[in-house]
Amino acid sequence: MLESKRVLVTGAGGFIGSHLTERLVDLGAQVTAFLRYNSRADEAMIGLLPPEKKKKIRIIYGELRQSETVKRAMKNIDIVFNLAALISIPYSYLHPQEVIETNTLGTLNVLTAAREEEVEKLVQTSTSEVYGTAQYIPIDEKHPKQPQSPYSASKIAADAIALSFYYSFNLPVAIIRPFNAYGPRQSDRAVIPAIISQALVKKKVLIGSTTPTRDLNFVSDTVEGFIKIAESENSIGEEINIGSGFEISIGDLAEKIVSLVGKEVKLIKDEKRVRPEKSEVERLLADNSKARKLLGWSPRVSLDAGLKMTIKWIKDHPDFYKPGTYKV
Repeated sequence: MLESKRVLVTGAGGFIGSHLTERLVDLGAQVTAFLRYNSRADEAMIGLLPPEKKKKIRIIYGELRQSETVKRAMKNIDIVFNLAALISIPYSYLHPQEVIETNTLGTLNVLTAAREEEVEKLVQTSTSEVYGTAQYIPIDEKHPKQPQSPYSASKIAADAIALSFYYSFNLPVAIIRPFNAYGPRQSDRAVIPAIISQALVKKKVLIGSTTPTRDLNFVSDTVEGFIKIAESENSIGEEINIGSGFEISIGDLAEKIVSLVGKEVKLIKDEKRVRPEKSEVERLLADNSKARKLLGWSPRVSLDAGLKMTIKWIKDHPDFYKPGTYKV
């Protein structure tokens, strides 16, 4: 269905965005990657793609908060994947205004341009963080939203605005709500590469809270969720969890990673990596039955298999990481 479609991916330079962009190229889509501009004209993760794939991608630099730039990028586009966002929760503590402007007003710009250009489908990227700490498990799409950080608040608002465009203007919007994705090319701002990159070269691994649980999904499974949501008419107007349905504590995850790395490593709690008490999301576990029923989607990569592939990639790309440096 996506073959030859003119597709715009905002946030294409990010971890998930780059994998989605690569997959779309493989499917034969005509892909435009919207990247945040800087003075280096940095291609971010797109620069890591094989040259034969990268040459098939049209790159546009801009800023999501600038409506005119977004409108130009949206010209002659059939399908939009909106992944562009400032995603760091610790960063949102320090810069809430920038995070809210980018994630919420930026999404409004994307929706407005998509409506004006009459796109066929817009897939809006949410996050499991909108649920906050689970009030019940597994977490289905009817679970209450809890803004436990400025980041999660910005995404709750963005989701609501996206749905409002569906209800008010009949814009064909679908909301994908990925739980915690991981895999090759992920920054060590995230917990899994942070642990792996340290465990490979150090005898001590600094981590934050060990008790919270997460529902972890290998990035290829997450990307297939995006593809199936884009292809399915059943997804329009829906919020859909993309999660494994399996939870693991950060402490147990760290122990598993250390075991797979095969080294004697000591785990040390680092207070600066600990979230404020009321902001920490203690438990995430997805109910993915809606994705299974509506889309025929299900996770395929086991946690051990995904971690092994991620460890290999990080081992092969040591210059990409700064072990022990806490990235906000």
